[in-house]
Formats: sequence, C-alpha cells, structure tokens
Amino acid sequence: MIGKVSVIGAGSLGTAIAQLVSNNVEEVFLHARRKEVVQDIQKNHRNLQYFPNIPLSPKIRAKHGYESSIDSEIIFFCVPSSAVRKVACEVKDLIKPETVLVSTAKGIEYPSGKTMSQIIYDETGKQPVILSGPNFASEIVLNQPTVTTIASTTQKNLEKVKKVLTTPEFLVDTVSDVVGTEMCSILKNINAIAYGICEGMNLNENARFAVLNKSFQETKEIVKGLGGNPDTVDGYCGLGDMVLTSTSNQSRNHTLGILYGQRITVDEKSSSILFEGKKSVMAIKKLCQENNITCDICQFADAVLNHQKSPEIAFQELWGKMI
Repeated sequence: MIGKVSVIGAGSLGTAIAQLVSNNVEEVFLHARRKEVVQDIQKNHRNLQYFPNIPLSPKIRAKHGYESSIDSEIIFFCVPSSAVRKVACEVKDLIKPETVLVSTAKGIEYPSGKTMSQIIYDETGKQPVILSGPNFASEIVLNQPTVTTIASTTQKNLEKVKKVLTTPEFLVDTVSDVVGTEMCSILKNINAIAYGICEGMNLNENARFAVLNKSFQETKEIVKGLGGNPDTVDGYCGLGDMVLTSTSNQSRNHTLGILYGQRITVDEKSSSILFEGKKSVMAIKKLCQENNITCDICQFADAVLNHQKSPEIAFQELWGKMI
C-alpha cells in the first residue's frame, strides 16, 4: 500500500478524490486554501461547504499550506485551471524526483494556449498524469459506480496512479495519448456551453442532438489536428464526458449555455464559470485558427458568449455549416 498522497484543493473534486484514494493509501493530506475549511475537516471530519452530510475517512488530514506534501508519493492538483500555474510554482521546491503529479483541471491558458500539463511542466519540470472522464465529484464521494481515464506516456506512473484510484466501484482506463485526453477535457466544456445555448433557445431535440453530434466530430478533428489520437475521443474521456457535461443539469457549463440561450447575462465579476468558459472558448478558437482547424461549434459559443450575438442568429450561421 502506498504510504502518503496529497490532494491540493479542498473543493468538491479535491475532497472526492481524497475520499476515494483513502481506500488505498495509509494517509491522505488534503490541502485547503482557507483555514476554516481545514478546521472543519480536522474537527468534524466533514467538508461543510461542499459535502456537509458526508463523513470523511479518518485517513484524511486537512492542511493549510503545502509543507506536508513533501513526502507524498503522488500529488493530485485539484484546483481551478486559473490557479494551476500559481499552485505549481508554490509547490515545485517540495516535489521529490520520484513524486508523481496528477492534473485534474480542465482548462486552457489564454492567450498562451497552454494546457494544464504544459503549465505544470513549465513550473515543475515534471510531466503529470492526466485524469479526465465523466466524473461528477458528488457521485465519486458517495462511492457510486464511475469510470475515469488517466493518460501518460510513462507506464509506471499510470500503474501507480491507477493503483491508488481503483476500487470495485471506481474503474480506471489507461491511455498513452496525453494530447487527446487533455483536449477532450477542454473541448467538452465548450461543447456543453454550445449545447446549453441550443437548449436555452428551446430548440427542438433533433437540432440539439445534431449539434451534439457535430461537437463530437469536431472534437476528433481538433484532437487529430493538434497531434493527438482521434480514437481517444471514442473513450470515456471523450464521448462519455462530452455527453454527460453537455446534457446533465449538474453541469455548470451546460447551465451557463442555457442562460445565454435565454439571453440571460451572467455577472462576470461574481461568476468564475463565465470567466473560465470565456477563456477556454477564446483560447481554443485562437489555437484552431493558428493550426487551420475547423471549429464551428467553438465559434458558435464564442459569438454568443464573447460578442453578444443573438443566439438565434448565431445558430442560423452554425446551421449553414452542419453538412
């Protein structure tokens, strides 16, 4: 059994990952930014903000700061994409050569166009394992049946991460296609926004699922154009995550799209969802333009989110590109 694992970020996903890996390790350090979260977990063994009714494993110890991660065999980055560079910079001197890093953030830096794995490598000099799939934290923390994908070109890292994640209920698929896996995790959010816009417009289901199908096709084209394996899109991190994120009411990006489809503007200052949604759409659009890759779905979302185009006009433009 692995001795110690650290999870950086005590939000919903970080807490769920900590609960999950506690089945397979001796000790889990859950690093929180806010001291009150640390106190709640240490005193009550609950994350009162995200899962107030779920008792956490006694193996989980909450920490403020990163010093206790120095001896961890695996470190999971479970912070928002906008915070990955800062956190990676803060922990880089604590990481041992043999420590395995895992990236769970699903986003892309703008305007650099760098993925989360590229950012982590920039700051730490280590290539992380990528974790992506149809995985809502609210179901993982309840130990409900779930499948995820992890990606790395280093087989021993894949095996180590798979070992700490796998339970009878939580299954882990391993692939070597880092580019494809990571791009699927980014594009599924854009596809969910686009599908949500169509739903918010109250479009008929034939049209909505035609758009979803085009999203799937374009994801394959973008993955291939950026050097990934288009077959990866057929997997859990691709089709599975795209359909879940696009159609579930638990999906924030789906909800964001619905609001814009209804012409309801979300207050950018109070909504991190809008901020990250905008950045991903803008970054992918720029990346596709630079590589001469078709991205009609992304352009549709960009027109509505970032250029105040009416959903109806934007959809008519998209509809003309469906075949």
